[in-house]
Amino acid sequence: MSRKQQLLKRHRRNKRMALLVVLLTLIAAGLLLAWWLVPLLAVAAWMAHEAWFADHLFYAPGDDYQYRFADHDEVPGVRLDNGRLSVDLPGPLQGDETLILAVTVRSGWLGRFLDPAVQLLGNDEGDVQTFERGVDGVRYLNLTGLGRSLSEGRLQLAGRFCRIAGTPRLWLWRQADARRQRVMVIAPHADDAELAAYGLYSQADEAWIVTLTAGEIEAGHYRRMGLGNSEAARLKGRLRAWDSIVVPRWAGVPEARCVQLGYFCLQLPAMQAAPDQPIASREADLADTRLFRQFNSLALPGDDGVPSWNNLLADLRALIVQARPQVLVMPHPTIDPHPDHICAQAAVREALQGLAWQPEMILAYANHLHDNDRWPMGNAHEGVSLPPVFDDRQTLVPCSLVLPAEVRRDKAMALGMMHDLQPPMPFKRKLRRGLQRVLAGRRVPAEGENEFFRKAVRRHELFWRSDI
Repeated sequence: MSRKQQLLKRHRRNKRMALLVVLLTLIAAGLLLAWWLVPLLAVAAWMAHEAWFADHLFYAPGDDYQYRFADHDEVPGVRLDNGRLSVDLPGPLQGDETLILAVTVRSGWLGRFLDPAVQLLGNDEGDVQTFERGVDGVRYLNLTGLGRSLSEGRLQLAGRFCRIAGTPRLWLWRQADARRQRVMVIAPHADDAELAAYGLYSQADEAWIVTLTAGEIEAGHYRRMGLGNSEAARLKGRLRAWDSIVVPRWAGVPEARCVQLGYFCLQLPAMQAAPDQPIASREADLADTRLFRQFNSLALPGDDGVPSWNNLLADLRALIVQARPQVLVMPHPTIDPHPDHICAQAAVREALQGLAWQPEMILAYANHLHDNDRWPMGNAHEGVSLPPVFDDRQTLVPCSLVLPAEVRRDKAMALGMMHDLQPPMPFKRKLRRGLQRVLAGRRVPAEGENEFFRKAVRRHELFWRSDI
């Protein structure tokens, strides 16, 4: 059982205990006061739960995030006076530096019901970064894109439903611009490349998009059309395979640089465990990948259709040798817990062993988290602060890009083309979102109702850099 599954199991157990306490309280209120209070209080308790307590947050909001950055990347002389941030910078800022500021954020009483946020106000630029309700600990603000205001001493920080406390700390990274290099994005599923890196690959001098699986499972939307289980899974896989080839064209990536390998969703761990064995689809009644590879324009070693780990490695090696990427973009091995994402980065690293061509850097992303399903918190088009991390044994190097409004708009349209993000939300989720809009002040993005439109259409794209 993965750590995320363990956290979710504990969360559900605690919720059942809380519901039992609420039920006993309601029964006692009915016996001691009036019977009609029971349904009234039950409805009120359910509305309160949906509005304020339905987030999957598997840690206490008062816990400090724990990051470790290299000492030489920290900038001394940081001061926060009456909300104005000033710093003794070692030199002028070029504007593309990654800037991370650690502060203590303490929620006010309203911040337990309305999302607390830090407003960043500069010369003619600004941002908002949102945190957990009830936050009371160290958090990491992303100041990337606000360097000019910071260097001129004009950057103001203001809490909304929270206050900023403690001594701020600032880190600065100057990195080569990945957009001026050959980029290969490894996507475990169709839409992972767009969610994590559309802004990067759409602006890159040369980009390749390599999608590993067809994403054919969980095809309930297509079963409602009257299809059987395997037929629905095959249709969903074909559509997502098509998406992985066609949608990057919206960003100017030629069809010849978009590749769908067609392996089966959530089967990468089983493939890795038995590298020589073909691993069939869970739901599509298929043991041949060629149905989902039919849109490729390149010939690859795995075109025999055998869904094995060894074929996956051979495909990746052939693509890396042909594309010669300077920058590889793929899931983070520890921050992103999805099993296919973990196996995707492991496959790339194994494929690189012994190759004559080696990329210059890896940029890792996280489209999922272990312990906070709402991150990045806040609304669409706002900034992306660092995610919750509670293990400081690994030295991390963040790399953040700022996405102009027109790029964010195009990114939203690319997500809208993805079939997996198009089905309507279940009624319960729509009702919850309506209650949160009215009672908790949350906004629904105009670009689409799927939660990824809120989470991915942001001012920043955030990666973690590592050298080969």
